[in-house]
Amino acid sequence: MIVDNAIYVDGRRTEEPGTLRETYDAVRERRGIAWIGLYRPTEEEFSSVAGEFGLHELAVEDATEAHQRPKLERYGETLFVVLKPARYLDEEERVEFGEVHVFVGEDFVVTVRHGEAPHLGEVRKRLEADPELLRRGPEAIMHAIMDRVVDDYVPVVDGLRNDIEEIEAEVFGGNPSVSRRIYELSREVIEFQRATEPLRGVLGDMIRAETIDVDPEVRRYLRDVQDHVLQVTERLAGFRELLQNILSVNLTLASLAQNEEVKKISAWAAILFAPTLIGTVYGMNFRYMPELNWLLGYPFALVLMVCTSLTLYLVFKHRGWL
Repeated sequence: MIVDNAIYVDGRRTEEPGTLRETYDAVRERRGIAWIGLYRPTEEEFSSVAGEFGLHELAVEDATEAHQRPKLERYGETLFVVLKPARYLDEEERVEFGEVHVFVGEDFVVTVRHGEAPHLGEVRKRLEADPELLRRGPEAIMHAIMDRVVDDYVPVVDGLRNDIEEIEAEVFGGNPSVSRRIYELSREVIEFQRATEPLRGVLGDMIRAETIDVDPEVRRYLRDVQDHVLQVTERLAGFRELLQNILSVNLTLASLAQNEEVKKISAWAAILFAPTLIGTVYGMNFRYMPELNWLLGYPFALVLMVCTSLTLYLVFKHRGWL
């Protein structure tokens, strides 16, 4: 559906066309820059926009089907940018990823959003409150969207950090079921890296003057966004390495715990085996066994069993097996 549709002249919102046709007429008449926001548009809505602004069929296919990695493509005079926003769900303790496709032309911006994040309505309000930046053209809108996506990464990073701290406490607390949570969190970090690392190249291409013609002031803002992306990617790389170390420690602790159990079982088996062995020897009932006719033979056998078991118990206890 169409989320928002407006015309901007000299950095200010001047028109709110009721239909896409009115927006197209305004663009044709050079009455300003059009920003059309779409949320999971129907094929008919998107084909109308694609036909009016001459969007390349490959970019249209990507925007329709979604599930793309972050990238920057240039089709003639139109830039096509794919972004992967993310948000942290506190109740479920997991990361949810969305997708935003941005088409930027000389006098139009078309955004196609798949997912709940980011809230592009707030991006509009912030830009409309800063006409000086907005009048720098469609690239300023693209920067604002990218800046919001990257800013939204920060609470996600904080949420992952809290999860890792909780996992560390569980590992050293002896929770045997934490391995599954470590694996799930590792998968989230890897997917997050896939969403953020390509942005470094995208922003690098946009910053280089010889690659894309971007307003110098907007280019400075893009450098700031690139710095934030680098900070996020560095923290995610640290998270991934830390999770690998936590998993190794968890496996080591589990192995040690298992060894302790084996020691206990072995120790008790040895203690029980000693009286069994003595009882077996004296229970063979051979005809010529002096102990069979000995008055103190039975008490002696019992005392021998108890002393042997007690000795073994004290030895194993001293060695920490029990």
